[in-house]
Amino acid sequence: MDKLDLAKTYKTYYKAGTEPELVGFGEARYLTIAGQGDPNGERFAQAAAALYAAAYGAKALGKAQGTDFTVPKLEGLWWMDSGKPALEVPRQEWHWKLLIRMPDFVTRALAAEAKEKTTLKKKELADDIAHVAYEAMAEGLSVQMLHVGPYETEPETVERMHAYMEARGLVQNGLHHEIYLTDPRKTPPSGWKTILRFPVEQRDLS
Repeated sequence: MDKLDLAKTYKTYYKAGTEPELVGFGEARYLTIAGQGDPNGERFAQAAAALYAAAYGAKALGKAQGTDFTVPKLEGLWWMDSGKPALEVPRQEWHWKLLIRMPDFVTRALAAEAKEKTTLKKKELADDIAHVAYEAMAEGLSVQMLHVGPYETEPETVERMHAYMEARGLVQNGLHHEIYLTDPRKTPPSGWKTILRFPVEQRDLS
């Protein structure tokens, strides 16, 4: 049985250079879970565990039907109610939505079945698995760049992305999007690789 690897199928989506670039993305499907609070806190960890459990549940069902796939990298959307930069806001006020992209053959019905079966196996995560959703998202035109290093130094990369956008008359029109290419439990902070992405549109000059 062939195993679908989304990172190889959608190379632009899971790969970015160390300079800002303009790219475009169509609609994709995800399992998601949303919350608020410190990303180093227990709520975030539980949410991530529940999301991965549901994703591997979908993988198991797909494999049983002859359509296996590699569970791809964790992603996150981030925003603040105040609109201020994240580092100027207490972490307890950070809003996030974690995502794991799904192949097209993982339907809403299959995702629901995966949640149901995973809840029976992972009873300690039942409350969080209940909040896992199946969503479609199309970011369209976007600026992205690879950030190498700890998350605390992301503002330096974001500044370069904003300068690129400003020079081309582009403005952000979606949430701050991150794709985590490395496991922080296995890699020192200096080697962390994160794709940063902003959906954009042309500035209205009228």
